[in-house]
Amino acid sequence: MVRYSFSVYDLEYFLLILVRVSCFVFVAPFFSMKNTPANVRVGISFFTSLLLYQALTPAQPVQYSTVTGYAVIVMKEAMVGLLIGFAANICTTIVNFAGSIADMETGLSMVTLMDPTSRESTSITGVLYQYVLMFMMLATGMYRYLFGALADTFELIPVNGAVFHTDSLLESMLVFLGDYVIIGFRIVLPIFCSILLLNAVLGILAKVSPQMNMFAVGIQLKILVGLSILFLTAGILPGIADFIFDEMKRIMLSFVGGMT
Repeated sequence: MVRYSFSVYDLEYFLLILVRVSCFVFVAPFFSMKNTPANVRVGISFFTSLLLYQALTPAQPVQYSTVTGYAVIVMKEAMVGLLIGFAANICTTIVNFAGSIADMETGLSMVTLMDPTSRESTSITGVLYQYVLMFMMLATGMYRYLFGALADTFELIPVNGAVFHTDSLLESMLVFLGDYVIIGFRIVLPIFCSILLLNAVLGILAKVSPQMNMFAVGIQLKILVGLSILFLTAGILPGIADFIFDEMKRIMLSFVGGMT
């Protein structure tokens, strides 16, 4: 018969680890998708917390005086997990921004689908990029980096050791917004340039042949050219994923630095 005993202090410490891990899992990319069952996320959170608890058992119990003090510690751990998961999740919205620009240029902006991560209506190209990004996250093992980074935060930010520097976190968000626009335009640049050249050609043809209905012709040509460029540039999708993953690593490190 297997007997396993633990003290109340060990249980309190394990619950604090569970709070941080579960908040991260329910916000992090791929794991926060609607297609991921809640039971799977609960199981991942519990067993990940159990493994971390075996490696992070404290030498002394968590210091607090009242139930309110312990509730404050729980809220701090929840905020740490949410911010780390949020830092990784917001990077996936870059492809939605790029997809919106691409569909606006090609005339497909009225076609919307449900985004698997944000659960909001987004452009069809953005959903395509999003699914490719999730596939590359699984194929390259990026999800292992996310959990490895979460485990490392317990060394950089011990339980009940988070100190939130709002100025540093705000600066990280401002830097991310600049990278958000730059990376988004770099992703959609082939389609943007192709449609720009097509508009120039259509403008010249409208002057040369005023009797032609360039509006009707242009709509069909934009869709054809946009889909063709999207097909021809499918080979750069792994490079797009690398851009997103590098930004994800940078913003997660920046957020962790704002809580140490």
